[in-house]
Amino acid sequence: MSTYRDLALPRALGSARAGGTPIGSARATVLRTVGTRERRSHLTAPRVPTVGIDIGGTKVMAGVVDADGNILEKVRAETPDKSKSPKVVEDTIVELVLDLSDRHDVHAVGIGAAGWVDAERSRILFAPHLSWRNEPLRDRLAGRLAVPVLVDNDANAAAWAEWRFGAGRGEDHLVMITLGTGIGGAILEDGQVKRGKFGVAGEFGHMQVVPGGHRCPCGNRGCWEQYSSGNALVREARELAAADSPVAYGLIEHVKGNIGDITGPMITELARDGDAMCVELLQDIGQWLGVGIANLAAALDPSCFVIGGGVSAADDLLIGPARDAFRRHLTGRGYRPEARIARAQLGPEAGMVGAADLARLVARRFRRAKRRRVERSERYERYTESRRTTQRESR
Repeated sequence: MSTYRDLALPRALGSARAGGTPIGSARATVLRTVGTRERRSHLTAPRVPTVGIDIGGTKVMAGVVDADGNILEKVRAETPDKSKSPKVVEDTIVELVLDLSDRHDVHAVGIGAAGWVDAERSRILFAPHLSWRNEPLRDRLAGRLAVPVLVDNDANAAAWAEWRFGAGRGEDHLVMITLGTGIGGAILEDGQVKRGKFGVAGEFGHMQVVPGGHRCPCGNRGCWEQYSSGNALVREARELAAADSPVAYGLIEHVKGNIGDITGPMITELARDGDAMCVELLQDIGQWLGVGIANLAAALDPSCFVIGGGVSAADDLLIGPARDAFRRHLTGRGYRPEARIARAQLGPEAGMVGAADLARLVARRFRRAKRRRVERSERYERYTESRRTTQRESR
């Protein structure tokens, strides 16, 4: 049973406990590299609790996760004044981890961040919702916490969680699509996250599907996420409402004419209640989703696609049309096996759970290093005691 608490955090958090000693400076480990042999290593990782961090644009969520993917406790905090400052977000993370460490024996911290993470999983190269540009987040946090830190893209973390504990269990070749404000993604092959040469693989949302199409915030036109995402869903609904379309009267009445109040969850709710226009909008999003998945199948040939993110809450209103479009657009259809398309099972906590589980691999290295330090210390103590004994006997 997990517990949930909101924390009111101070605006400025120091990097030291009482007395001025840097937090965890005595045993903080700065990780230089993280091994890529994840296929077998997760099976032998220490079964110890770790903390997963999910970083959003205005909030940070942290949870203690056991080796079976169960959330023992989770806490959340809004960053002060919804600040996007790297230092403020870093302070918030430290405070949440220390709070959880008061009640749990935490062995490592994993962070899932929306943005590009370098191949060594140490720096946030670019984050669209935070002012992080080439930010050395891992080393900065490792210097303040008493446990090692791992940083990864949030979609990679969510895909790992679904492969370990959710809809992707048992799959050797899995692709995850996260539908939220935009589209994120991740690739797993033989139990290993494929991050690419520079660590930024899986940015499926910015594949061009309509040359010269809608302008995307990335600077290009016609990106996939402009046709199959939460933003696309809301944009289409608001355009119909603004045009005073007869098919949008139900939605206009629902928001009392305030078109800016239209949201994705609202559209999904009305679609479930039978609103024809909202059902059609989700079908359109689902069809574009199926087209993109068919393209990914042609390139990657996975056995399973897992669909996650907030928009996936529409379930068969979205996934059903996606499956139909996938079958229509699949290259070699009728002459090749079709990948399974499944809705993610872990919901909005997938990134947090996955980040915590990936951090467990780092905890093993930390524990080994600590054990070697202890063994060296014990050998040195035995050696010095032997010398003292020899000196006493020679007198």
